[in-house]
Amino acid sequence: MRAREWLLLVILALLWGGSFFFAKVALAELGPLTVVFCRVAIAAAALNVVAGVAGQGLWRPGAPWGAFFVMGAINNALPFSLIFWAQTGIASGLASILNATTPLFTVVVAHFFAQDERMGPGKITGALAGLAGVAVLIGAHAGSALGAPLWGQVACLGASLSYALAGIYGRRFRTMGVPPLQAAAGQVTAAAMLILPIMLMAEPPWSMAAPRAGETWAALAGLGLLSTALAYVLYFRILAVAGATNLLLVTFLLPVTAVLLGVSILGERFESRHLIGMVLIGLSLAAIDGRLGRIRTAAK
Repeated sequence: MRAREWLLLVILALLWGGSFFFAKVALAELGPLTVVFCRVAIAAAALNVVAGVAGQGLWRPGAPWGAFFVMGAINNALPFSLIFWAQTGIASGLASILNATTPLFTVVVAHFFAQDERMGPGKITGALAGLAGVAVLIGAHAGSALGAPLWGQVACLGASLSYALAGIYGRRFRTMGVPPLQAAAGQVTAAAMLILPIMLMAEPPWSMAAPRAGETWAALAGLGLLSTALAYVLYFRILAVAGATNLLLVTFLLPVTAVLLGVSILGERFESRHLIGMVLIGLSLAAIDGRLGRIRTAAK
């Protein structure tokens, strides 16, 4: 990847890293399916307006709605529901650790379904090193998996697999000539349509109290506008030029952003394990990107 793609990946990590926090706040008053629907509906409303102004509106003949619905299901509706459901029983930090298994799944899925992203020693080693770096970075929180509900952990792993499949499937939008903004708008619009009837049956709004805390409304806005609408425009832009495996390296960066934000904003202590974890993650990113292999070859 070029410097531009790496910069976009870091920004995406910041946006998605905030989603675990926003979700935890919103789940204090709302059910997981309600939070999922609000997230994608807010994003869909914003992106449809922006896409329309940019002349990339969805509501035209020939729009690839079939692909939008598949992508909305496996990249939004299903993984969001699994993660938010899991977060009702496990900590956000553990959810982010389990979410960091996405590149592992992606390396395997891409090997079988993407001709130009074959599995090799560098990618496998890099994915395992990245996962180790995440565990070291989180430190004591990694051990909380032993006491966390098994169903929550399995749900997060299922979401990671779904994200991996979506990363491979979403590559087709570039060959179809669908711009990143339009792909993002179509995906979240389809996801909102898919999750709405399920939410109405499982968590009917008329049977639940409206959120009272201003923090809940702010969290929903953050989830929809920042962690979804803006994030998925960047997602499709990176996917089009860097591929699924490189794109989903972002899940390794989520715990890094959480630690750095905690140190810089909340005054938390920076420990030696943080540095070790970040070094491992940095090496893993370079290995999967192919940079380490090129350096080793040049040195011979």
